[in-house]
Amino acid sequence: MSEYVTKDDLRQYSLMIIDEIRKLKPEIKKDDEVEWLKSHAAKKMLTMSAGSLQNLRVTGQVRFKKVLGSYYYNRADLQKLFTGN
Repeated sequence: MSEYVTKDDLRQYSLMIIDEIRKLKPEIKKDDEVEWLKSHAAKKMLTMSAGSLQNLRVTGQVRFKKVLGSYYYNRADLQKLFTGN
């Protein structure tokens, strides 16, 4: 006697797996909690061009990291730069 797996069985199993993954995954930080921003997010936050952002980086006005060809900027530095704090 063979037992068949139905589509409904597969749906239930996939829902169970998804629930388990949700329990295991860490909470994802909100955008305003992220410490380092990619160039695109930094440009969007400050409404500035890529050249202006590069100028801040080259002149040492903001901390940055380069990881695999992408630049990441420190959110606190960007905020301090334009709020005067």
